[in-house]
Amino acid sequence: MALSTSILFQHLLLFLFIFHHPPPCSAGGGLWSLLVENAGVSAMHMQLLPNDRVVMFDRTEFGKSAINLPQCLPDLADCSAHSVEFDVEKKTIRPLTIRTDTWCSSGSLTPDGNLVQTGGNGNGAQGIRVYKSCDTCDWQETPNGMAKGRWYATNHILPDHRQIVIGGRQEFNYEFVPKGAGDDHAIDLPFLAQTNDVNENNLYPPTFLYSDGNLFIFANNRAILFDYVKNQVVKTYPTMPGGEPRSYPSSGSAVLLPLHVKKGVVDAYEVLVCGGAHKEAFNNALNGKFDEALGDCGRIKISDPNPQWVMEAMPGPRVMGDMLLLPNGHVLIINGATKGVAGWDLGRDPAFHPVIYRPDNKIGSRFEEQNPSDIPRVYHSTAVLLRDGRVLVAGSNPHEKYEFGDVLFPTELRVESFSPGYLEPVNADSRPEITAPNNNLEMQYGKHFDISFTVKGPVDPNMVSVTMLAPPFNTHSFSMNQRLLFLDSDVPVKDAGKNSYTVGVTAPPSANIAPGGYYLVFVVHKDVPSPGIWAKIE
Repeated sequence: MALSTSILFQHLLLFLFIFHHPPPCSAGGGLWSLLVENAGVSAMHMQLLPNDRVVMFDRTEFGKSAINLPQCLPDLADCSAHSVEFDVEKKTIRPLTIRTDTWCSSGSLTPDGNLVQTGGNGNGAQGIRVYKSCDTCDWQETPNGMAKGRWYATNHILPDHRQIVIGGRQEFNYEFVPKGAGDDHAIDLPFLAQTNDVNENNLYPPTFLYSDGNLFIFANNRAILFDYVKNQVVKTYPTMPGGEPRSYPSSGSAVLLPLHVKKGVVDAYEVLVCGGAHKEAFNNALNGKFDEALGDCGRIKISDPNPQWVMEAMPGPRVMGDMLLLPNGHVLIINGATKGVAGWDLGRDPAFHPVIYRPDNKIGSRFEEQNPSDIPRVYHSTAVLLRDGRVLVAGSNPHEKYEFGDVLFPTELRVESFSPGYLEPVNADSRPEITAPNNNLEMQYGKHFDISFTVKGPVDPNMVSVTMLAPPFNTHSFSMNQRLLFLDSDVPVKDAGKNSYTVGVTAPPSANIAPGGYYLVFVVHKDVPSPGIWAKIE
């Protein structure tokens, strides 16, 4: 009797453990490759350009970098470059000239494919910089183009092609670039003052364009829907459960989940915010105590009449991570640390393992840990998606200068690529290849177009979709202007013979759904994306 009772008790304990503890996330794949041993600069900021090159830059006050300018200029502190253009295909680096300080600045691609970059520190705080890529092009700078200093601000492209620039240190306001009639001043945004705490925790506020043209703005631990035309708060969202800060320097990351266009309408808008730090973590880190980062994500359907946060446990804690949308609609969480906060030497225990998040899976089966890198990517690290589906990973410098000596995390100049599981050889027969149109697709809002593609193996027509991704500007754990759309497939997949197929889709209905400019378009089959083609919508 005693033995039976003991066995029954053990079974009961096992049942309770399984019931209260979801199964651990499954182990995934992914492949890391070192692309460049020395990029010359540590990529604090990074942007993919429509010619497949990537512009990287840090700050002019880092001291002498590891790459020199073609000629020494008298108005610069030294002869080294603090920006480079990386040709991904050739793996070559070309130094660029920046005169004003880009430290912790912001930016986005304009509809013509140029990078417009704003703010920074010191002589760059009110600066506007434009980079148009070509073999001999360089930065063009307007040192005092902004109404206010924009240090740790956020940019977002608007439906009318302007950028809105939001916030910055002790700047509880916003303004627009380029400057038009009446745009020469800043406009107060009290929400930024309301979310400012003793350690700020409202910098680089994640911002996303909603279908009605208003902006979802998240700062610290809460969010609003904001009408920037009328300067009015349209809706106030609930505070995230727990009330812990998620914005810089507590530095979680946020992403607008993929938008599904059906009959010209997007029914659901959802935002995912992951990681961050506890309220006391910043001060503790300053005193040498490095608290474990937050280990959960909050997901909210902002289009619901009564939106509420739904919390999910990540495979582990993470601060200073980056969240990237992949062409198949999954989310990659990469870079960062598991302890501490953002700041000079304030992070510990790098998060070497990326994580894939599958938004359409049931809770408890959405996360999958991936194979690790062996390079720490902590403060000031970056990541962007490339046209072929790989993720470019660079940067990491938690020091005020370049430090390569006996420090915990030396300044990182190496550039890697991470290839998600869809690029593994086992998926080669499922991977589409777009054959038409070519790499310069012109789209018009609401208009139909066809895409022809090939697939080596058997095709399931019900598992084919077309996605388009806006390439974001990445810095400080946030990818500005990032959005991925699943396009409305208005014509079923047609078998054209010899492993060739055609699918008909409709372009997004308006600039509120997809602001004008350059996008990457992919055909996705069984969650395996094709290499992308560049497209421009207007």
